[in-house]
Amino acid sequence: MNAKTEQVDDLRLVALPTAVNVADMFVRFSLGEWRLRGMQDEAAQTARRLVGAAVEVADRRAPGLLLVRLRLTGTYLVVEVEGNRVAVPPELAGTRAGLVDLTAGGHLAWCELPLPSGMNASSVPLPRREPRRSPAAEKLGDEPDVDPEVIQRILYGLGGGAGRPE
Repeated sequence: MNAKTEQVDDLRLVALPTAVNVADMFVRFSLGEWRLRGMQDEAAQTARRLVGAAVEVADRRAPGLLLVRLRLTGTYLVVEVEGNRVAVPPELAGTRAGLVDLTAGGHLAWCELPLPSGMNASSVPLPRREPRRSPAAEKLGDEPDVDPEVIQRILYGLGGGAGRPE
């Protein structure tokens, strides 16, 4: 595995059967945000397999938590599942996948998926979100005019002003 991570996203789940579908949705959303929609099916299937294997070996009475993580590193998307009990499913045999014992306890199952040809982790754009007002603020209309002197007096009264108001 390459150690330099350019982008990462993760989600903590309870190791129950419902985690498989939630992991699928998480992967599809994250890859959509990273503009890697062409990898969504393969990455979601890989996450489903890793999470499914972890759910199968989990204690049904006390299932514990799983951390599903996506990392962009080098020329790979790495799908990881971390928890007290995880496994690499047989379907991933022969791929760039493995199981690591963590020094703090627990285990990490991972699988590397190659990024599209000619692409590397540093070329994947960060998600961009446009600033928006809440629906409640939209109903109120335009922003109210704020008098800077009033704000300064409020800050002074709260003990956050730099000096005494004039």
